[in-house]
Amino acid sequence: MPHTTSPATASVSATAPTAADLLDFARAAAADRDLVARLPLDPEGRSWIRLEGPGGAEAWLIGWPPGAETGWHDHGGSYGVFVTAAGELTEQSLAVPIPTEGWRALELADGVDRERILPEGGGRAFGRGHVHQVVNRSGSVHAVSVHAYYPPLPLIRRYSRQGATLRLELVERPEEW
Repeated sequence: MPHTTSPATASVSATAPTAADLLDFARAAAADRDLVARLPLDPEGRSWIRLEGPGGAEAWLIGWPPGAETGWHDHGGSYGVFVTAAGELTEQSLAVPIPTEGWRALELADGVDRERILPEGGGRAFGRGHVHQVVNRSGSVHAVSVHAYYPPLPLIRRYSRQGATLRLELVERPEEW
């Protein structure tokens, strides 16, 4: 059963969890009604609880008020998963890998945009080069989701998007979130 922990107490396993392991963990955590009920829901912004993921993975239970979104970002070279525990989330992503270094702006080709709607119980895994944003499009219902990443997030790159132009705006390190 997942439980809360601080980043300092999370251990790293000698055997890395697979994406399937992370997805199994996230599905089990999302189905844990007691765990989901412990998350305080903030009407103004996202809320979260750190979870102990499998094999040293970083994991989070996240609350999304109506209209909340992440903005475009990647996971600094980690692979990961997320599963909707309550409500519905929409993921917008790019179907192509992008370089992680040496650029400030990229012009995206036609046809690279993808969109997935993840209702309660819906989830997905993604690879190391995944760029996306997640949105709660509901005007009235909170959403809750479980996220897991391996290795633990070394950084998050944040992007802005205007039409077909993706621009690197900020690189965040763990001590900043």
